[in-house]
Amino acid sequence: MTITASQDQKLSRRLRLGMVGGGRGAFIGAVHRIAARLDDRWELVAGALSSDPERARLSGEDLLLKPDRIYGDFNEMARREKRLKDGIDAVSIVTPNHAHAAAARAFLKAGIHVICDKPLTTTRREADQLAKLARESGVIFAVTHNYTGYPLVRQARAMVQNGDLGAIRVVQVEYAQDWLATRTEETGNKQAEWRTDPARSGPAGSVGDIGTHAFNLAEFIVGDEVTTLAAELHTFVEGRRLDDNAHMMLRFASGARGQLWCSQVATGQENGLRIRVYGEKGGLEWNQENPNLLVFSPLGEPPRLIRRNGAGASDISRAASRIPGGHPEGYLEGFAQIYTDVAEQIAARLEGRDPDPLSLQAPTVDHGVRGVRFIDAAVRSSARKAAWVDV
Repeated sequence: MTITASQDQKLSRRLRLGMVGGGRGAFIGAVHRIAARLDDRWELVAGALSSDPERARLSGEDLLLKPDRIYGDFNEMARREKRLKDGIDAVSIVTPNHAHAAAARAFLKAGIHVICDKPLTTTRREADQLAKLARESGVIFAVTHNYTGYPLVRQARAMVQNGDLGAIRVVQVEYAQDWLATRTEETGNKQAEWRTDPARSGPAGSVGDIGTHAFNLAEFIVGDEVTTLAAELHTFVEGRRLDDNAHMMLRFASGARGQLWCSQVATGQENGLRIRVYGEKGGLEWNQENPNLLVFSPLGEPPRLIRRNGAGASDISRAASRIPGGHPEGYLEGFAQIYTDVAEQIAARLEGRDPDPLSLQAPTVDHGVRGVRFIDAAVRSSARKAAWVDV
């Protein structure tokens, strides 16, 4: 692996991580903490883990944080950590969507690197403002589109870039789940509750939650931007305030055409993220529920199966792999790759050297902006009866 904790590092310590959100009762916070520790490059030392001060305190105690590094709010945390000699190197923002922008601004202004969950913000204006502030501050700003960290997703991207598929013609991407097939938000499920609340989730439901992943995956692998789209957002569960299903047509800058389907009412689907890319010389297919296999179909030849670090795998795929072939590797490791990429970038700055080029594949604030623009375009298009709109 190119970027691992086993490499000789000049930096004689783990990088110090803070976290906003992710306290008691949260799902994604624990995922981020596991991912950050997986390659032994980070140590969680501070947190504002809840908007409720008492829950924040108890959550910090659960994670064995020192009492003076447990904060009641993220503004206090940003101010104090900036002043500390051993202050955090980066902050991980894992709150519901509506709180991303304010928290990110606080740490950007403090000159602290940011790792933010997606979607970046709930409005285009806030997303553009954050990107501008990130550029002005000069800090590293990563967005955890974790599926870009999978070895064979990076392999697929490299194969497209290398011309193995020829000019891209068609992109089919889908993300199907069934966990919101009923009024789950009324059962006490905290994750369903905020994701279906426009005040916290933003203007879209399934489009913002999982559609953004499908959109990001398509642009990442193809290496091209969607310029226009036509979308129909629909709410199947009666009384729900946000979409739980969407169908879209996509037009890429290169002239390629695509379709995107996202649904959280697809009965029988657990986490069905799937992408197929077809070019003039061949096609690729990858499925997140079987992530260690990439199908490459050259025109006029039998399909070839490429395994994560087996025959046919490139150095790019092996660089993002941690365990021997035949052992499943996936969701947590995908998140971990983003954290390790960012750790490499930060360590390179501290050591006064260039980062490993492979670490620069981590999604940035600009990819986060693309996701917010995608959501905005999908909502606008659907409101206009699936009219074509610019992204």
